[in-house]
Amino acid sequence: MSPEDLRRAIRAGDVRSPTSGYAEGALQGNLAILPSALAGDFLRYCQRNPKPCPVIGISEPGDPRIPALGRDLDIRTDIGAYRVFKADQEGFARVSDLEEVWRDDLVSFVLGCSFSFEAAILRAGIPLPHIARKQNVAMYITSIQTEPAGPFSGPMVVSMRAFKAADAIQAVLLSDRYRLAHGAPVHIGDPAQIGIADLMSPDFGEVPTLEPGDIPVFWACGVTPQMAIRAARPDLAITHEPGHMLVTDLSADAAEFSLGGARQSST
Repeated sequence: MSPEDLRRAIRAGDVRSPTSGYAEGALQGNLAILPSALAGDFLRYCQRNPKPCPVIGISEPGDPRIPALGRDLDIRTDIGAYRVFKADQEGFARVSDLEEVWRDDLVSFVLGCSFSFEAAILRAGIPLPHIARKQNVAMYITSIQTEPAGPFSGPMVVSMRAFKAADAIQAVLLSDRYRLAHGAPVHIGDPAQIGIADLMSPDFGEVPTLEPGDIPVFWACGVTPQMAIRAARPDLAITHEPGHMLVTDLSADAAEFSLGGARQSST
């Protein structure tokens, strides 16, 4: 499906699965929605932490559209599952759309996602077992602390893909081209060095498939803002359910972006 067709299918409730492997070549994005009073602090948090929080789009307050990312895009309906956080409640509510919780002061931030470079890895002939099995990628809370801004702070979350040695080197080189999809990994090898006790117990996503000799490779993950939002405890905040991304009309190969939109490099 094209990105537009996929968003329509999600909007209609026909697709509710994680978006890894969908709309090959399209730039996918993580979501963070906050009251406008906190938008400035959150933007500074993203600017100080560009690896886990590469900004590819920002809405106007109260506007569910971000035309630079998709002509018909509606942030309230075009993600398969959302998390709604409220300061007076523990945990979060999982919802399939935002019609009932939407407010006129909400600002949407869309952040690049590592799913966007997976197509390049697959084209190179390198297998990604979670896509073959139609599973969500494994994600972990690490001991790496992000740079705080205002009330936002917390640990970095990473996604993990495991490879044979030669494939790991190529995957690193391929992902480095996608700077707005987290770029190169933040760690390779021993998970304990970044505070992960057990690869078979991810904090988000599904248990990974590892073969003897596989090397775990860890990329910064757009679930990181969920940790910062929990620390800030705004009266209302909304994120995507991990693995359920906003699929944009932009090409994953687009090289030069600004907050107002995107343009492809001529090189």
